[in-house]
Amino acid sequence: MIQIKSIEPTDAGLIADISRETFYDTFAIHNTKADMDKFLAEQFSREQLMKEVLEPGNTFFLACVDGIPAGYLFLKDRSHHLLGTAAAMEISRLYVRKPFIGKGVGKLLMQHAIDHAGQIQKDTVWLGVWEHNQPAITFYTSFGYQKFGEHDFILGDDVQRDWLMQRPVNL
Repeated sequence: MIQIKSIEPTDAGLIADISRETFYDTFAIHNTKADMDKFLAEQFSREQLMKEVLEPGNTFFLACVDGIPAGYLFLKDRSHHLLGTAAAMEISRLYVRKPFIGKGVGKLLMQHAIDHAGQIQKDTVWLGVWEHNQPAITFYTSFGYQKFGEHDFILGDDVQRDWLMQRPVNL
């Protein structure tokens, strides 16, 4: 059974571990070791995750399958300038560990994000996704997300392109 719970500051180390594991599993094949090492050290240290967990407007949820951490959701209470004045929430990360991909964890986390946005009176949910990550783009499209822009994403020293995708909370 999949359960979702709010993350406490004491869970920051676990979130950092899941972040490094899932990001490496997904993107190491497409990037240099130096760029991956730099990105993981800068973005997914325990100290960085602790800051994110404690920052007002940030919300984290952990998904567990039969008590085993399977993935997590990181939401930011913020819009994007291309969305104008929309009351929006960003899905900053939706990460699922490899053994749990295809088992409904990602779908449940995505639905949880959309439901949470509705509960806090948001009109729009948005996210960024690497333009070459077709499995993720297909997943987001299945939930009604549409591309509304692009931006640069720096991975180590490599400048990459992310698509910005959004969907109304109430489709």
